[in-house]
Amino acid sequence: MDDLARLEELLLQKQGLVIINSHEEQRILSMLERFALLNGRYVSTWSVTAGLREGNTRQQVYNTAEIPDALRHVMASPDNSIYVFFDAHHFLGDPTVIRLLKDILANDSGRMLVMITPEFALPDDLKKVAAVLEPNLPGKERVLQILREEAAKWADRSGQKVAASRESISLLTQHLSGLTESDVRKLCRMSIHDDGAVTAADIGRVLRHKHQMMASAELLTLETEVPKLEEIGGLNRLKQWLRIRREVFVDPENSPGLPPPKGVLLLGVQGSGKSLAAKCVAGSWQLPLFRLDFGQLYGKFHGESETNLRNALNIARSISPCVLWMDEIEKGLATDSGNGDGGVSRRMLATLLTWMNEREEPVFIVATANDISSLPPELLRKGRFDEIFFVDLPDDAARRQIFSIHLGKRKLDPGVFAVERMAELADGYSGAEIEQAIVAASYAAHAEKRSLCQADVENAITQTQPLSVVMAEQIAALRTWAGSRTVPAN
Repeated sequence: MDDLARLEELLLQKQGLVIINSHEEQRILSMLERFALLNGRYVSTWSVTAGLREGNTRQQVYNTAEIPDALRHVMASPDNSIYVFFDAHHFLGDPTVIRLLKDILANDSGRMLVMITPEFALPDDLKKVAAVLEPNLPGKERVLQILREEAAKWADRSGQKVAASRESISLLTQHLSGLTESDVRKLCRMSIHDDGAVTAADIGRVLRHKHQMMASAELLTLETEVPKLEEIGGLNRLKQWLRIRREVFVDPENSPGLPPPKGVLLLGVQGSGKSLAAKCVAGSWQLPLFRLDFGQLYGKFHGESETNLRNALNIARSISPCVLWMDEIEKGLATDSGNGDGGVSRRMLATLLTWMNEREEPVFIVATANDISSLPPELLRKGRFDEIFFVDLPDDAARRQIFSIHLGKRKLDPGVFAVERMAELADGYSGAEIEQAIVAASYAAHAEKRSLCQADVENAITQTQPLSVVMAEQIAALRTWAGSRTVPAN
């Protein structure tokens, strides 16, 4: 049942007070005016700035700027108007307002009170006499219809058809899910009107605006710098795994009978490229990447941390389809024996597991961890993640690729360098350490006012000790554990 039909049903039932939880004031007001026209009624409106304005003329009623005065006028009025109150949630804690509302409703005069508000906490006194309506968010077909409507408007004005590929339209409609109809229309218009086309650049802008609209910045961080697969060295098995499952996750309607992938856990040595691998998922599937930092979720009050986690996960649902990156997950979900956190970790774990089991929306989880031993077994059992990948230090071929990538990023031709020699000298280095070696070499060359050369890079490599040497015992133990329990990412 659409929003108009649900609203009409409530009003025809002579429900005296209807609270509509929505930001879309004008859309809801238009529906109410349509209902009033068909049923021989008038719509009057009240706001704190304009006071009460009656009927189709919207003539202001004297001395009704305060909501108690406006309600007293409503109670004394003999007509059968639909009275629409904007932002009334600010006043529902006032005993005078509650009493006046109850008196109006008890009179059974046929008047209808509608409150359009983005948020509310309904007092106990009104719960039995009020009906709450939360408008439906537009589905995929409605989003596509709105996109076509805006494309037609642009074509009428410009005399040209909107250019768009089937894939770009599909991605745009997917990423517009979870928004109100007004926001969908606004973003469709924004995507089309700059150049008369729907492109990959439009998808990125929509994602940034959607992130802002969802007010998710405090709990989830949108990662805007997502590398392409060719910009990532190694991780060949992971890349292949992602290629095989991309279509099922991105377009499940064309993959009947196959369950969409849920997520992966990436275990590895510090600096080995787990974060890059998480970004690799988003880059491979052309999906937005949101980072969840457990450190930002912890609050000082009882239950606050779990509430923050629950809110963050629900936001991810709303923003879907997306990739949710839980970085260093062991810091937030490690078992609390001996750490004195009062059971917060356990409650956070329970919240996450419940959400993982119940979610239906396309949210792909990428969890990264350095210490698998501190993670609770409940998180690691089969079914939580599709696969556990071990991101080891890069092999020789991957090191050559990483050197070439980082030289190319600095506008240097890898062909003039002995990349094979660099890779040989950097045996045991992580991808991050390889990058830092090139950075150090670049500083040395800059100090001497000359271009980077082979000797600079070799000196930088030989003058430092990689983590694989400094923490050899810990890395060996990690490799031993992962050898028979995980899938190599490279």
